[in-house]
Order: sequence, then structure tokens, then C-alpha cells
Amino acid sequence: MKPNSKIIDTLKSTVSEIVQKQAKSLRESSYFDLRLGIGEFKSARSENGTSKEALDDYEASFGIRVIAGEISSWGFYGQSLGRKDLKPGELERLLLSGIDTAYGRAKANAKRKSEFKKIANALSEVRLAKIKVCQETIPAEFEIDPRGIPLQKILKTSMNASKQMKALDPSVQFASTTIKTAITRELFCSSEGAVIDQSLPVTQGVVYLSAQQGEASPEVGYDYVGDVRGWEVIEGKNCYNSNFLDFALERTRDTVDLAGAEFLKTTEEEVVVVTNPHYNTLLVHEIVGHPTEADRVLKMETAYAGRTWLFESQERNEIGKRIGSPLVNAFSDPTRRGYGYYTYDAEGTPAKAITVIKNGVLKTFLNGRETAAILGHEPNGSMRATAPSMVPLVRMTNTIFGPGRKNPKNIIKEVKDGYYIHNYRTPSISESREHFRISAQKVYKIENGKLVKLYRGGGIMANSKDFLMSVDAVGNDFKMFPIPTCGKGQPMQIMRVGNGGPTLRSKARLTGC
Repeated sequence: MKPNSKIIDTLKSTVSEIVQKQAKSLRESSYFDLRLGIGEFKSARSENGTSKEALDDYEASFGIRVIAGEISSWGFYGQSLGRKDLKPGELERLLLSGIDTAYGRAKANAKRKSEFKKIANALSEVRLAKIKVCQETIPAEFEIDPRGIPLQKILKTSMNASKQMKALDPSVQFASTTIKTAITRELFCSSEGAVIDQSLPVTQGVVYLSAQQGEASPEVGYDYVGDVRGWEVIEGKNCYNSNFLDFALERTRDTVDLAGAEFLKTTEEEVVVVTNPHYNTLLVHEIVGHPTEADRVLKMETAYAGRTWLFESQERNEIGKRIGSPLVNAFSDPTRRGYGYYTYDAEGTPAKAITVIKNGVLKTFLNGRETAAILGHEPNGSMRATAPSMVPLVRMTNTIFGPGRKNPKNIIKEVKDGYYIHNYRTPSISESREHFRISAQKVYKIENGKLVKLYRGGGIMANSKDFLMSVDAVGNDFKMFPIPTCGKGQPMQIMRVGNGGPTLRSKARLTGC
């Protein structure tokens, strides 16, 4: 029998005692924390109505961070756990060994930092901004418990959807679906006295297909439906208000339509573009979400993920300056249901909604305790990790464009000559995210307020600031969508985030063939 998240009930007091005891014994340490997590999941994958995979499994791991040394530095240790490792005696041994290893790494890093201090004045001690130290248990909230769904039902749901996708039209060459539903539970304990036991449900469905008409190039379609909820996501409680089968068939019809469409041509000049909420999901992700993560701001990510167009130095940056039209607002809100939802982040900081851009003016960045201390900002609880065995990073949560007041139909009606950019596909972003090129699933020509022609293989490109400054209409049709594959870090961590917004109207160049 696989271990389940209830095992944390039996381990909580032991882990808390270990942390408090070691906090007193590590003489050169000023802080350390420990995260222990276990996730239970069921998943199934099918192709063209045929079963390809069905799993009923678990994942467990722990991670330890220590600050120690004369010039205080970080040390980290993480490890995955098997069934035998989760037995109380064995787990205690592994945790103590992990603490010792992380402590040793912190002291070694501090020593090296001291040796280089003479020639690198930028090296400094690690400081953490103060937060409220909490003790709380947060249960998973759902309508239909993922653990109660038979694996056979998940597999049948996946097989039925891929079968009907394949049969929908002769042009469909391949159809695949994957469904996963899970409960994750993570215990956070710190030397400051925090004891936070947080559980979250996660349910997701993915569709992928290809369609081809005649000698034309095949068209590939894919999309996701998901939320931090139970099995009810698959039955229709999601951002599309659609059960998984209907969602899958709608994406199939879109792909079939596109397979017969003309390819879009690239333009040299800017044109009027109307971007829908789904497209703006990836747009806000790339030109607002990542650029406002404070570790990127402080050049901690430069070597492997780039910098940000919003911050050159403490003296030269965009904080308090206009970076968009007065109609542009953006928020990061982990308290809102979506893929970036949680009550406490990976440092035990309470989640809170923050205004990133207000009426076109940049207000703040997403941060953790260390980056908040460096920037002199208040911690806003934006540290996350894919698993406890991985070091937490500053990650966007539910980062979104705020809604406006205009009817989206009127936004299109007012366009005499332009293009409607419908649903995102693939991003291509410059090193500091000051330029973007994001492809769309569909592009429609707008003439005299009407959609008159469908194109495929296109998208838009623009300077990020110019695009935001040119926004002259914002819809009241706000929606948030899941992005399950946001990558960041070295080694790479894949994180679920929520993004979205309303319909926007601005100017950009068309990209295509």
C-alpha cells in the first residue's frame, strides 16, 4: 500500500521537536527551516481512445535551508523519500543528517565568501526581512475528493475524450488526453517557531491533437484545464465552465478549423490588435510576471534565465514610473483560486494580494524574505518550489491584468481595420523581457468591427513598454487560466501558475510566414 498524506499527522510533533532542538545546537546558525511534503496522485493517459498509462502513486521529499557562518550564507539539502524512509526512526535519522549537511554547506559558503570579500565588495551576509511567525493547519478544500475517484474512472474519462476527438473529423490524425488529480500536503517548520501544515488539491486535464487537410501542413492543438480543486474540475467547475469532454471537443473543432485556414503574413508596420483573455494569460506571464520576480530584478537569475526591463539598479529602475497607459493594472494574488493559490508560501510567509501595476505605474515586485530585505520592501509571500527537495525561488502566483469596464464586443466593433488575437500558443522573449513575440492559436482579420477571415500560424510582436503604453481599451470580461509548465531555476523547476486578464486593445506588429 502506498504511503498517504496522513502520515504527516504522526510525524508533525517529531519534526517540530527536531527543528527546535537543532536550532539551539547549531551555534553558528542564525536561521534554518525544514519542509516535509507528500503528494498522492492518480493519473491516466490515452491516445485515440486507447489506454497508454494509468498510475496510482505518491511523491515524498524534504528540504532544509540553513543560514550560518561569520558572513552568513545559505546552505541547502534536499532528498526524495521512499516507503522505508517515511518510518519515524529512519526519517528522524535522515532529517538530522540533512540538517548537518546543510549546516556544513552554509559554513563552507560563508568561508568562501569571506575569502573573496577583499576583492568582491558586493558579497554580503544573508538577511531576512521579518514576518509574522505562524502555527496553522490548512486542510485541502474540494467538492469531490481526488482520493475517492477510482483509477478506472479517470482512465475511462481520458479514453472516451481522446476517442471522440479522433472520431470528430476525418482530418484528425492523432488525439491524446491526460488527466491527473491529486492531494499535496507540506509541513513547514522553522527555527523561529513556525509550524505550518498546508494541504492543497490539484486536478488537471490536458488535450493534444493534430489535424491535416489535403496537402497542407498539419495543425497541432493543445490546451489545459485545471485548478487547485478536486475532481469537480473535470466535471465542469473550471475557468471554461465546461466538462472535460466538451472542452476536448471544442479544442478539436478549433484545430480542424485552423487546418484549413490560410497562414498569416508578417507586417512591417504596427497594426491595431485586440487580444483576448486567453492570449493575455501568456502575455502577462511573460512581460509582467517574470520581470517582476525580485531574484530576476536583483540579477540572481542572469546566468540562466535573464534579467528584467524594469530594474537596472537601485538608482535606475521603473518603480513609481509609468510603464503602461492609465488603463493598465496588474495584480499578483495567491489568495485567489487558481494554479497560484496557497495560504502560506515556502518560507511560511502569509499569502497576500499585491498591486504590481496601478493605472499604468509600476508599484512593486514579487519577493521572498531575502530579496525583500535587499530592496527594503515588505515581504509578500512569493517563494515557491516544485517539491520540498528543491530550493524555493521567487515565483509568480496568480499574476493577472486587472479588468476594465468596456464590453469586449464593443472593443472589436470600434476597430475599422485590425486583427483579433485569439488564445496563446508559444512565447519568444528577449533576455530582459523588454521585447516579446507570442504566437496565437487563431488570428482573425477585423474589418469595420467584424471578424471576416481566420488565419493560422501567426501572432504578434512588440516592445513590452510600447505595447502597454498603447493600450486604449480594457474589457470587463476578466478570466484566469492555468499554466502548468512554467520553468525557472537551475536545476529547472516546473511550477503551476495562474495568469489571465480581460480583452485588451493595443498596437503591435503581426508575425507569421
